[in-house]
Amino acid sequence: MDLSSITYYFTRYGAVAIFVIVFLEYLNLPGFPAGIIMPLSGIMAARGNINFFWVMVITLAAGLAGSLALYVLGRKGGELFLNAYTRKFPKQKATLEKNLEWIRNKGCMGVFLGKLIPMIRTIVSIPAGVIKMNLTKYIVSSACGILIWNFVFVGAGYVLGDKVFRLLGVA
Repeated sequence: MDLSSITYYFTRYGAVAIFVIVFLEYLNLPGFPAGIIMPLSGIMAARGNINFFWVMVITLAAGLAGSLALYVLGRKGGELFLNAYTRKFPKQKATLEKNLEWIRNKGCMGVFLGKLIPMIRTIVSIPAGVIKMNLTKYIVSSACGILIWNFVFVGAGYVLGDKVFRLLGVA
């Protein structure tokens, strides 16, 4: 999804579009880059189309909903998937086990930190589900990481306006 498409949906559908697109981005679907989505939400708030507080609430709710969907996927089917995957790619088993062990050892802090690292932030939910991390702890640590990540990017759009896209090299 390119900048003009996202801008069109944000302008036309407002808060609903923000929620849906951010939700899809947190599902780790290709074509929904946070570097465009979040700043654009901030720009909308700066222009007065939506209140900054509500942008943060919406993006947090959408990010948490997408993350919870991946957590449930990991919790319900992750073990089955990992077993099938490691049968097909046995050389990957040690790496996968190492990563799962890291999440087990780091727990909530691992999820929180994972939510702040590009590429990892959207997929850290799956191993958290696989290891059956306590749901309440998962939600709290995810929400804290998501809030910080979204605040940085939405805030950049709010403060810098359209200049943020030039800085990110997308416009």
